[in-house]
Amino acid sequence: MQRYLCNNPAVLQRADPWIYRHTDGYYYFVASVPEYDRIELRRAPVLANLGGAEPVTVWRKRESGILSSHIWAPELHFVNSCWYIYFAATDRPTPLNGLFNHRMYVLENSHANPLEGEWIERGQIETRWDTFSLDATSFTHKGVQYLVWAQKDPSIPGNSNLYIAAMKNPWTIDKNQIMLSKPEMPWETVGFSVNEGPAVIIHGKKVFISYSCSVTDANYCMGLLTANTDDDLLNPENWIKSPKPVFKTSKESHQYGPGHNCFTETEDGRTTLLVYHARNYESIIGDPLYDLNRHTRIQPLDWTIAGYPVFGEPVKDGPVFLRLDREERV
Repeated sequence: MQRYLCNNPAVLQRADPWIYRHTDGYYYFVASVPEYDRIELRRAPVLANLGGAEPVTVWRKRESGILSSHIWAPELHFVNSCWYIYFAATDRPTPLNGLFNHRMYVLENSHANPLEGEWIERGQIETRWDTFSLDATSFTHKGVQYLVWAQKDPSIPGNSNLYIAAMKNPWTIDKNQIMLSKPEMPWETVGFSVNEGPAVIIHGKKVFISYSCSVTDANYCMGLLTANTDDDLLNPENWIKSPKPVFKTSKESHQYGPGHNCFTETEDGRTTLLVYHARNYESIIGDPLYDLNRHTRIQPLDWTIAGYPVFGEPVKDGPVFLRLDREERV
């Protein structure tokens, strides 16, 4: 027995997708727009309608200085009865020595509907170094709010590593930031040495952080970090890295460079969903960062009996269905 979920691509030309299902029954969607100049929100009561939902621009880049270029990877979160958008921005449109100059910023809105009301700039998230940083995500576990993000450590070769810290409030981290992962395996270092785009999901007795690696063409892929829910999440020894990518290009389904994912669930809450971007062609002319066709895609995520995610392969373009008789895999 099958049930229709959506049609892939679910949202055209939207990279770094973030879908949040709120208690009001709506799915909220935000992502990087091709122009990298604004933050748009849209919502729909069912996932299949997100692609056609009317986007609302809630914030635009400044004309110059900080916050004036390359608005990347916004995420929408709801914390203590307020909405927050985490995003990255820079003061220059081109990289220097191969690296952009992004920093992480926070917007706040107390209106019940985040497509309405006023968005207030809460400023930059300050970390240990004033260096290239991006892709902030947040989650709460055992009453503690955490931030996970990607950042350049001046003493470590490569573009970015993954870090975690507890938060004092939704725009301020505790200075005890811990490195979780750095790009060190062959599949993490193609083109660029990158760990970025973290996404957190807690399932059973495990905390999982998926992340993306390498250059943003067909080599882009995803890794996975795992800890126990009872572990100290700020102890790097408690995190285990997958030895191989858990999600990567599938030539059979014509999906290339899947990554920068998030997780959501079906309306009935019974099925975990994997949300990510990918292209449906391999050959790219010029810098892949400016190729417009990283589309948002959605597909079911399976779990093993032991409680580990089974990512499988990116599904081909077209209708996506849920099998209502799915059994957990061994």
